[in-house]
Amino acid sequence: MSPPTTGTTSAATRRRHAGQRLVVGFDGTALSADVRAVLREIRPGGVILFARNVDAPEQVAELNRAILDAVPGPPPLRMVDQEGGRVQRVRAPATVWPPMRTVGRHGQATAEVAAAMAQELRAMGFDLDLAPVADVDSNPDNPVIGDRAFSSDPLETARHVAAFTQAMQQQGVLACAKHFPGHGDTHLDSHLDLPVLDTDPITLTARDLPPFSAAVSAGIAAVMTAHVVFTALDPERPATLSEHVVRPLLRRTLGFDGLVLSDDLEMKAIDGRWGPEEIAHLSTRAGVDLLLMCHDADKQIALFEALVKAQESDRGVARESTRSVQRLERARRNLASAPRPPGPEVIGSDRHQALAERVAHEGRA
Repeated sequence: MSPPTTGTTSAATRRRHAGQRLVVGFDGTALSADVRAVLREIRPGGVILFARNVDAPEQVAELNRAILDAVPGPPPLRMVDQEGGRVQRVRAPATVWPPMRTVGRHGQATAEVAAAMAQELRAMGFDLDLAPVADVDSNPDNPVIGDRAFSSDPLETARHVAAFTQAMQQQGVLACAKHFPGHGDTHLDSHLDLPVLDTDPITLTARDLPPFSAAVSAGIAAVMTAHVVFTALDPERPATLSEHVVRPLLRRTLGFDGLVLSDDLEMKAIDGRWGPEEIAHLSTRAGVDLLLMCHDADKQIALFEALVKAQESDRGVARESTRSVQRLERARRNLASAPRPPGPEVIGSDRHQALAERVAHEGRA
């Protein structure tokens, strides 16, 4: 471990950086007093909404405004999993989009779907969509990816990921490719257990990495890591916590310098296996910028305090935390130059509904 950093950064800076590296979730369709207290204490870099936070599009827009008011300092990125298919947190009367497998089979509508989806998300106050799924649907027995992926073909997946990314970001919503370096071949759901893959490096490079490479070339703002052990890279730790995955493959090989997000650290692949202190050190050393704690306020506070302490005891963690915050600030600047948000009339509009129905029909044919 590196020497203590006392005197290198102030206590206030360490707390600010720890908070900026967290993305938190909460229960309810409005901000309770307890949630407001956590947001004031942590001052998170991001807040994520789930179906449990959604009643109606206008309520979501108001909740996103309330989040901005509740967090002192830099505005948090307000994010959501809105992929289409079985993973879309905001549903009717917003447009219900077909799964990306159907969009991929249609072949020509990916950019149009992503642009329309982004317009609705912007109208509801979101800054970042945790999409597209860049995993290749390579295992028909995979319990968690399946029709969330565009294709079982790496190059087809890459083409759709690039089109989705560019169209979404042109509308002013940051995109996030997931789950690096690939969750498509697992036979376990990382929400419930820790998947382990013996994929050889040649297969990983040829099959799983092309969609992420395409996302980087398309200028994607963020990439999310997989809670998956790739034994050829690191036999002990999942990508989210391994120095042998994100930095060598995503940062150096693919040349990505945007935001790296963890998947939810309360998933069973991580939770109960590594404690907050280990997560703080390992994820930072791995190259992860933003850490998602999507449910439990006590766990959010524990990880926040662990991130503060990790900066105090390890110069490397302090240095990388500064870099992570700089990447987050760059993402905010990119949002500041986005076009003006559309009005609420785009949400579930006739045009978008017709597009979703057409793609669903033609993509099944």
